[in-house]
Amino acid sequence: MQAFDLYAVLPELVLLIATCLLLVASVYVRERVTSTPGVEQDIFHTPRGVGFVYFFSLILLAYLIFAFLGRLGDVSLVAMNGLFQSDPLSNLLKACSSGAVLVSLIYSKQYLKDRGLFRPDFIVLALLALLGQFVLISGANLLTLYLGLELMALPTYALVAMRHNSEKSVEAAIKYFILGALASGFLLYGMSMLYGVTGSLDLIEIFKTVADPRVNHLVMAFGLVFIVAGLAFKLGVVPFHMWVPDVYQGAPTAVTLMIAAAPKLAAFALLFRLLVNTLLPLLGDWQPMLVLLAVLSLVVGNVTAIAQTNVKRMLAYSAIAQMGFVLLGMLSVFDDHAFSAALFYVVTYVLTTLGSFGLLMILSRKGYDCETLDSLKGLNKKHPWFAFIGLVMMFSLAGIPPTVGFAGKLGVLEALVDAEHTFLAVIAVLASLIGAFYYLRVVKVMYFDEPAHEVTVTGSLFAKGILSLNAILVLVIGIVPAGLMSICLEAMRRTLLGS
Repeated sequence: MQAFDLYAVLPELVLLIATCLLLVASVYVRERVTSTPGVEQDIFHTPRGVGFVYFFSLILLAYLIFAFLGRLGDVSLVAMNGLFQSDPLSNLLKACSSGAVLVSLIYSKQYLKDRGLFRPDFIVLALLALLGQFVLISGANLLTLYLGLELMALPTYALVAMRHNSEKSVEAAIKYFILGALASGFLLYGMSMLYGVTGSLDLIEIFKTVADPRVNHLVMAFGLVFIVAGLAFKLGVVPFHMWVPDVYQGAPTAVTLMIAAAPKLAAFALLFRLLVNTLLPLLGDWQPMLVLLAVLSLVVGNVTAIAQTNVKRMLAYSAIAQMGFVLLGMLSVFDDHAFSAALFYVVTYVLTTLGSFGLLMILSRKGYDCETLDSLKGLNKKHPWFAFIGLVMMFSLAGIPPTVGFAGKLGVLEALVDAEHTFLAVIAVLASLIGAFYYLRVVKVMYFDEPAHEVTVTGSLFAKGILSLNAILVLVIGIVPAGLMSICLEAMRRTLLGS
């Protein structure tokens, strides 16, 4: 390994080594316990050990955020013999992923404590999933992309199943694992067909071969179908969405947030690396597929969400519709938008998702999960500030100004019109109008209904402060979106141009 390679993968190495050290150290940083004959001791379930791991994990994640933000101005480079690439897009997505996991851990602490899940192995699994996201985001080879995908997926399967005494969690984990394996199989089969046609696993070499008119277009089209299907599974879009509502509802809310936030950034990176970086010459083949997936997701996701009374399940169908908007952003042309509308949308969606699930965890307590519409009734009468935070998050998801969700949807619609997809823009607007109904229903329940249950607020003052900052950012970026938009546009342009 050369110094050049070491610099490119240094944050990933730091994360890997630190995660392994934290796992080992947690066994030794623990209370003295008296062993009971016949009772097996849980070496990972000690307050001192988990406190140690949690504290250093937050420091590690903060370091990763600043490390990747400091690299935003770096030129694009390919390292590790063409397996790994570091460019402005990957650095931006990695910084956002690190921030999402950091905030998720802060929101989750009290929730996990109340349910006996605040354990070192939980935090380590979250960090390993983040490592998989890093590898996936920077994949410059089909093998690297697949390795990152599986490294991200396997820890999340374990996280969903961690509440082993809950039938819903175990069922959700089994569904997630089976359908995730099926999606990986689709994607791997499509990649194998790409390799069979091009004779290479390197994304740059595949791009050059695909652009050659002498290549076997029929086999390439079959491979493309399997790749798009695998990507659709990972994004959770219709008709490959069956796992999303069951996993969102069945998993503990803290784990649902781990699935709903940061992995969406990695899934966007996988979408971009395979379709834009590698298969851009086949634009005329894969864009119609994305149009179909996007329209179905917008319609099915928004319509089905109306019937939901479980907030987590409603947010799951909302996520399906939101990913439809991301796919519409991938229909951009290389102009002033240059796919940056989709990047901006997915980043701001993750920011809103963090606040939405963070609020549900803050309102949960030991023995009671805030999951249904009834549990949010009358929130404004007891806790007006947290009701306002819920209002901001619902307005952002619905795309109502002046929240960041409005700026994100407007950017995608502008990109669609510029790319002469006006009819799709009209469908997207109509679907958003349908979606506004169930988002505003949550606001109505919080502000105008009488409390059906005792409404309590848990969590540390620090977690409440971060949640408040989250809501303020959703508003501020919505009012002044130009800064983040320009960062996304610049990162996307420099990545596409290779500078």
